[in-house]
Amino acid sequence: MTGQISGRLKMRMLAAVLSIALLAGLAGSALAETCTVRLAKQFGIGYLPLIVMETRMLIEKHCHEAGLGDIHVEWAKFASGAVMNDALLSGTLDFASGGITPLVTIWAKTKGNLNVKGVAALNSMPLFLNSVNPRVKTIRDFTSADKIALPAVKVSIQAVTLRMAAEQVFGAGHADQLDGITVSMDHAEGMAALLSGTEITAHFTSPPFMYQELENPRVHTVLSSYDVLGGPATFNVVWTTQRFLDQEPKAYRAVYEALEEAMRLIGRNREEVAQEYLRSEKSKLSVNQVVHMLSDPQIRFSTTPEHTMKYAAFMASAGSIKQAPADWKELFFPNVHGLPGS
Repeated sequence: MTGQISGRLKMRMLAAVLSIALLAGLAGSALAETCTVRLAKQFGIGYLPLIVMETRMLIEKHCHEAGLGDIHVEWAKFASGAVMNDALLSGTLDFASGGITPLVTIWAKTKGNLNVKGVAALNSMPLFLNSVNPRVKTIRDFTSADKIALPAVKVSIQAVTLRMAAEQVFGAGHADQLDGITVSMDHAEGMAALLSGTEITAHFTSPPFMYQELENPRVHTVLSSYDVLGGPATFNVVWTTQRFLDQEPKAYRAVYEALEEAMRLIGRNREEVAQEYLRSEKSKLSVNQVVHMLSDPQIRFSTTPEHTMKYAAFMASAGSIKQAPADWKELFFPNVHGLPGS
């Protein structure tokens, strides 16, 4: 009898040990989900805040201050926001970044399920449509002989801005007037094609590429996005899923605080951050060229969304999304709702 009790006791003790080990394993597994934060950026000066966050390890710093321990931050580069959205939806990315239009697209697509929303704006800066065709003074002058390069046909912020401009110039229902002569190319490829004298006669792009193109005397600007939007407007934003915010609130807050710190650093020392940009992009530009671009009064690094509703309203009217948000706050998480957005 004593042996039987002893055996049962041993079995219970073994079960208890296994239960503790299982719980510890589950806890370790849950913790592992917060040990890595995966972000992606694109090419260009618009992503300077993210570059500063990466080079100065600001996310790691703020995660540590939040009590999350040693967080591993993974950075990737993509050519467009549309590709990032695929990565976000597949669960291989936590934070995406790009133009406001890919955010509007994925917000509409995931409303009521993943609920993807913006974390913050990255900047407000103009986008230039440059051309080497001397006959093209306005977008009315483009013909079927022209080809306009932009990051992604119909869906990139440049493509949507061009469609908005087309509707303003050619009238309601003619947003697609220039769609047939647009070609998808990343910024560097589009710049090279424009300057090489190939079939590409125009390029709708962003800093620094548009400024580099204008250094060539053959290039002139046909259109600025600020003309279309009626003033300064957000170019790039960062976005993530409601699930990440709910499951990892401290990590989410650490990313946002790191972004705010990067903005302050950019404002304080343009030369330092210009050097970081050049190293990160492996750019052949000079520090003075980048500082000059950063000093352009049209360029502002800020977490405040500007004129985002103009894009959302147009995309809804054009049928790109089913319904526009009621206001800009519906597009973004609460951490920026106190800012004077639009």
